[in-house]
Order: sequence, then structure tokens, then C-alpha cells
Amino acid sequence: MTESHRNSSRISKAVIPAAGLGTRFLPATKATPKEMLPVVDKPAIQYVVEEAVEAGLSDILMVTGRNKRPLEDHFDRNYELEEALRRKGDAQRLGRVQESSDLATMHYVRQGDPRGLGHAVLCAAPHVGDQPFAVLLGDDLIDPRDPLLSHMVEVQEREGGSVIALMEVEPSQIGLYGCAAIESTGDDDVVRVTGLVEKPDPAEAPSNYAIIGRYVLDPAIFEILRQTKPGRGGEIQLTDALQKLAFDEKLGGPVHGVVFRGRRYDTGDRGDYLRAIVRLACEREDLGPDFRAWLRRYVTEEM
Repeated sequence: MTESHRNSSRISKAVIPAAGLGTRFLPATKATPKEMLPVVDKPAIQYVVEEAVEAGLSDILMVTGRNKRPLEDHFDRNYELEEALRRKGDAQRLGRVQESSDLATMHYVRQGDPRGLGHAVLCAAPHVGDQPFAVLLGDDLIDPRDPLLSHMVEVQEREGGSVIALMEVEPSQIGLYGCAAIESTGDDDVVRVTGLVEKPDPAEAPSNYAIIGRYVLDPAIFEILRQTKPGRGGEIQLTDALQKLAFDEKLGGPVHGVVFRGRRYDTGDRGDYLRAIVRLACEREDLGPDFRAWLRRYVTEEM
């Protein structure tokens, strides 16, 4: 058993990097953080926080940047709005407004100079301390009916070290992701990670297992990140630091991967963002029946 495994304890903290500029959604994100773009009637970032809370992580640190104040406002109380809804007797909307401020204990730190995901995670070191923690990227929405993070937490508590989320993609698409070299563990959805590479040439990729935006990390990652030089794109890559952990377990335990085969919505891509809205709207009890009927008519007419 590794030192990391012996020191492991119940994970309670999650880190959500949210300092990106959202350039793919300009001009909508010129003055509005991309994380606040609505997915049906909730901002994308709220789905991510809800996922962390559902997995038992009630202490949330957001790593933010300039023009991200609306994130803090969304998860804070709005007494004027609440009082206006209370006077109207609109208990339903009042409950929905209060829901976001009651979800979790929220903390914020600014990244300052945006130097990549690895640097954003390193900014969380003073808050996280010496305990394992989760990292959730806001562009990936995981359907709550297909729990991923809670399973990753279970694997980390059992195996120690770090755990990353993996998804099989078409070999031609692997160059868009970080990629993992893996070994079987005998468990159908848990693999051992032996190496990682950021956005490889598809012809040289070690597998078609792509890293998606969920991590459960050993605190040893912080010291490795401090020593990690900028890599692809001139940024400090979290993948590079995890590669060192996978190569030498003495640094902080093994690296495992949980293979996710459920529903995932990529809200960082404009097309997938629109598809996510349509899918989630179709499945809502309050919106779905009318929306699906309209959608059928629309598709029939367009065909």
C-alpha cells in the first residue's frame, strides 16, 4: 500500500476551473462568462456544482479570472429578488432562485495570468491542503442518471493515488483530447493508466481512450505541477503532471481511469451546446411533451 493510500480520507473538496475566455462563443461571451450561458433555464456551471454535491463534495473552490463576477453573484443570495418573489407569492420561482445559493459552501480564487489547466489546479493548493480532491471542468456536463464522479471517488478511496475519467472516441478524434495508455485491471470500467499524452497525432496515439473533464487527484499533484514546465501551447498541462505520477508511483500513488459510457454533453462546442439544450429540454417533464411535439413538426417540415 502506498503512502498516498494510507493517508487517503473521505473527499469533500472540489475544484472547478472557470477562468477561460470562452472565445468560441463570442460575441455572447464578451461580457458574460461562458459558464453562465444557459442550458435550458440554468447556467451550465450550476449543473457542474450540482454534480459535485451529488457525489458528496460540499466544499467548492472556483478558480476564476477577470469578468467572472457573475459566477459569484449566481451562487450568492439576491435578497431584493427573493423579497420581490416573496411579495408576489411566487414560491416556485423563489425556491429555484434560492437553490443555487444553498447548494454548497462556495469559495473563489483568481488565477491571474491564465497559464493552463495545470496552473489553475495549482492555484487551489492553499485551499485543498494535503487531502485528495476532485476537479470538474465546466465544459463537460455529465447526465445525473449516469453517475461518474461518485464512482471515481470510490475508486480513489479503494486504490489511492489519482483517478481520471476516460471515454472511448473514434481514433480520428483522439487528437482533440488528452490520451491515456492503459492496462486492464480485470474490472470492466476501471483501468490502470501507464502513460498520458496531450492531443497526440492520431497515428501515434497509444489508444482511443480520451481524457474527459473529471479528475480525482492526490495532493502530490501540487508539487509536481510546481516543477512542471510549460508544454503544449505554452501552458502548464495537467496531463504532463499526471504522466509523471503514472510513470513513478512513488511520487503519489498509481493513476487509474474510470471508463465512462454514459451521457455526456460538451457545452464548450457550439453544436454540442445546442444539442445538449435540445436533449435536456426534451427530457423535462414540464417542457418535454410540447417541445418534442414542436420538434417533430419542425423536423418533418424541414425534411
